[in-house]
Amino acid sequence: MTSDRRQQLHGLLWISPWIIGTIAFLAIPVAMSAYYSLTDYSLIESPVPIGLDNYKEITHDPVFWLSLKNTAAYALGCTILGTIVSVLIAVLLEQRLRGSNLVRAIVFLPTLIPVVSASIGWLWLYNGQYGLFNALLARLHIRGPDWLGDAHWAMPSLIIMGMWVVGSAVVICTAALREVPVSLYEAADLDGMGPWSRFRHVTLPMISPAILFNAIMAAIWGLQVFAVPLVMTPKGGPGNATLVYSMYVFKCAFEYGRMGYASALAWIQFLLAIALTAAALWAARRFVHYRNA
Repeated sequence: MTSDRRQQLHGLLWISPWIIGTIAFLAIPVAMSAYYSLTDYSLIESPVPIGLDNYKEITHDPVFWLSLKNTAAYALGCTILGTIVSVLIAVLLEQRLRGSNLVRAIVFLPTLIPVVSASIGWLWLYNGQYGLFNALLARLHIRGPDWLGDAHWAMPSLIIMGMWVVGSAVVICTAALREVPVSLYEAADLDGMGPWSRFRHVTLPMISPAILFNAIMAAIWGLQVFAVPLVMTPKGGPGNATLVYSMYVFKCAFEYGRMGYASALAWIQFLLAIALTAAALWAARRFVHYRNA
């Protein structure tokens, strides 16, 4: 056996746990899901092949369209607000203000808290009778809404809670800001640019790849949101105002016993995420600046 062959075998041996885990916990479940999506499978009886009937039924399912609409609203709100907030915080923290490192740590800290624990904490903050938000509004002689019990406020409340985890995006934006060449800012000063013009014409274009990455990750995360509305709202209530896509997939699979239909829904969710990412990358060719391009 040659030395190159021996090195290849040693490399495969070292990564074999990862290969086995990927096959067992990713490749096989994905293949099973694709098969189940073409069957009528109730979890109790054996799957019965039905072709594309599940996908045809989805197009006429009003709850599917409602959950898709709710998920789109949540993902869009979190992506836009999260992108704006993360960029503004990162720019502010890069001004070398006193205590900026402490603030940066505080901003990042929520990303380390399990999502269920954070959801329970926010559930109490939104409590209509004892919550902190309504208590503060009461001091201003304003009657606070029933944040999670009112169909008009439930989804905005979840989107606001989604800003809780912008810490990771702030770190990425901070790293991008520190890679902006100082010479560009010096040239902008020589041209007489003010702070806003310098931010618009220098900073934003130079950190646009990081903004694109954060936006894509936020959109994918928003499309898959599940634990937050499950914990904070009564199964997608009130009036299905917070019934998101993943929650509907869960209900179809484990409450209604329609694993085949749920698998078809999951594949549509996967394809939507791919299509959204591809569209964002295509559109980004006009707006994202790459220094090596």
